[in-house]
Amino acid sequence: MSFSGSSSAGGAGSNSGVGAKKTVGELLVIERKVSALQLAEARDDQKRNGGRLTSALVRLGHMNDKELAEFLGSQYNVPAVDLENFDIDDVALAAVTREICEKHLVIPVSRAGDTLVVAFSDPSNLFVRDDLRFITKCKIEVVVAAENVIQKAIEKYYRKGGNMGALVDEMENSDEALNFTQSLEALSLDKDNESGPIVKFVNIMLAESIKLKASDIHIEPYEKRFRVRFRIDGLLHEKIQPPPGVAAGLTSRLKIMSRLDIAERRKPQDGRLKVKTAAGQEVDFRVSVLPTLFGEKVVMRLLDKGNLKLDMTKLGFEEDDLKAFREKINEPQGLVLVTGPTGSGKTVTLYSALQSLNDPQINISTAEDPVEFNLDGINQVQVNAEIGFDFADALRSFLRQDPDVILVGEIRDLVTAQVAFKAASTGHLVLSTLHTNDAPGTVSRLLDMGVAPYVITSTVTLVLAQRLAGKVCERCKEPHKVEKEMLIKAGVPEEEVDDYETMRGAGCANCNGSGVKGRVAMYEVMLMTDTLRDAILSGQGPVEIKKAALRGGMRSLRRAGLMKLKKGEISFEQLIAMTVSDEVATK
Repeated sequence: MSFSGSSSAGGAGSNSGVGAKKTVGELLVIERKVSALQLAEARDDQKRNGGRLTSALVRLGHMNDKELAEFLGSQYNVPAVDLENFDIDDVALAAVTREICEKHLVIPVSRAGDTLVVAFSDPSNLFVRDDLRFITKCKIEVVVAAENVIQKAIEKYYRKGGNMGALVDEMENSDEALNFTQSLEALSLDKDNESGPIVKFVNIMLAESIKLKASDIHIEPYEKRFRVRFRIDGLLHEKIQPPPGVAAGLTSRLKIMSRLDIAERRKPQDGRLKVKTAAGQEVDFRVSVLPTLFGEKVVMRLLDKGNLKLDMTKLGFEEDDLKAFREKINEPQGLVLVTGPTGSGKTVTLYSALQSLNDPQINISTAEDPVEFNLDGINQVQVNAEIGFDFADALRSFLRQDPDVILVGEIRDLVTAQVAFKAASTGHLVLSTLHTNDAPGTVSRLLDMGVAPYVITSTVTLVLAQRLAGKVCERCKEPHKVEKEMLIKAGVPEEEVDDYETMRGAGCANCNGSGVKGRVAMYEVMLMTDTLRDAILSGQGPVEIKKAALRGGMRSLRRAGLMKLKKGEISFEQLIAMTVSDEVATK
């Protein structure tokens, strides 16, 4: 800890004889730090705008914060501290509430044992020092900093959550009170502490995530800090930084609520919890706990059935793509695959397909890991690898249950693929997912697993690849010129460039300054045409297979994105971030 100015010799009370008799303003004139005229101007400014005289001097530009702090330090024989280049200790912040700091314009800087270093804007105030000694039960070592700098530090560090009690007080204004559906005993670490800061913080955090329509909560411990981030409209936003010391307690609280083992900190764990808002809205949270170098990271996926759009016409399909998808899922047999990275909306697409097929005359069964949403009228099964019940086992059981439609959460291996293909070729409609970059890539993935080419061509009827792109915020939407060369390079035909009026979000309160509000899906629909079938059976590679799919009428993800760009639904930046150029993909 390094300070500028003279060393402490007796704290705030050991000021010079001159300092004890004259005001700070008079001393500044005597020491020729300011002129008498400048002091008079500052006093007039103080009368008009309030605050302290020293703040008025800085506001008028007669002194800067550093000069003022060094002057006060020399007059009162205490060190001056540069808070703007100093990382304040969370342990120190926890000792004093924000209210006290704001009232007296002080801020704790560091703590060592029973000694607390506190920055004062007015080192002569002995009463505040005595109050702090009584409140904190610590010896108070005084340093000095300018009033403006202390105010900025208070805003910076207490907003981050340097004091858990103060943090909860700030957050408790949320109007989303939560009632947990599990019993109180199942949730409490300590029933006597049910209203403690950590419990309140967790409740408010979950309520805030629902209110902001977040898709995920990331709770992340690091060596010197601890942060909470929400994923909103595909982008991660840092919401708050609780003090590192509460990380273990916060994680334990969430693990108990999710019915996980709080004593196990070496292995990953997965759980689930359900909350119910005061308005009656039920939201499930899928909880994943992962041990990291500095503690357990928790990621919570919000599964709000109220936000689940099961109407396929509202998913973002182009009309011809939706028609093709509907035709294939209404056929009595065949395999329909949906592909894309995690978080691309595959589950919503598949649930929408199931909902459109859901009829009392049809027997639908699903094998999922995990079951994300409960769909009435559909038999949903949770696979469990720990007890040896995997997707392949579930599929074999389904085939003895007189199924019409089967959904397999994911085809991960050859055994599952073989059972799925067998079911699809013997009078059943099978829906499933794969993790590939695009629709043509599923062919290579299946071949790598060991599925024979003739099995793929005779069973797979349609492959759907998708991405979710950030939608331009409607409230701050504005034209954004993109150079013609950039558009042409992105795939816009030269003769169509003038038809593109590209848009972007300028950033506003509605979109948290990101320019993105909501998400829109882009789809790549690949039908098993004769052209594609011939390419697969002749053993052609991934590039040739994609070219064959494009010749067969497939609209690539990049082309789908360009259509959204032309309509002003997404920005050029989102197009480039979420899709790959067809030229690159087919080289």
